[in-house]
Amino acid sequence: MPQHTFILNGKPVSVDVEDDVRLLWVLRDVLGVTGPKYGCGLGVCQACTSHINGKAFNPCSVPVKDVRPTDEVTTIEGLPATVGKDLHPMQEAWLEYDVAQCGYCQPGQIMAAVAKVRQARAAGHEIGDADFDEIRNICRCGTYHRIREAIRAGAKNF
Repeated sequence: MPQHTFILNGKPVSVDVEDDVRLLWVLRDVLGVTGPKYGCGLGVCQACTSHINGKAFNPCSVPVKDVRPTDEVTTIEGLPATVGKDLHPMQEAWLEYDVAQCGYCQPGQIMAAVAKVRQARAAGHEIGDADFDEIRNICRCGTYHRIREAIRAGAKNF
């Protein structure tokens, strides 16, 4: 069986799985990282949103063979370490604004929000309505208003 190596939440990992196994299943079933959730398996719902090299991506749509040994995959479990705290400021804002209802999509929502704030800043501006409109994560509970408020608050602290 082929071996695949990459960096997960700051630590190198190697797994022996077939090339066509989706990274989401490698994370969840092989490595035991359960923050990224399975929703649609097509990259549409984005419940599995994580970061690869600092950018949002959907591991349900990426075969493990496409991940390079130098790629850094960050899941919600590794997000706090990116700021050296117990919780990332975006996670703290999620709690402060009582965003989660069922909570299933929230790890993906938070990961998408952090990536979008970083993207906006790299473009030279703070996150605004146009940026919010580009976040396509689905929340079946419909907490979108609280999600936007939490993103605004969380963005102020990192």
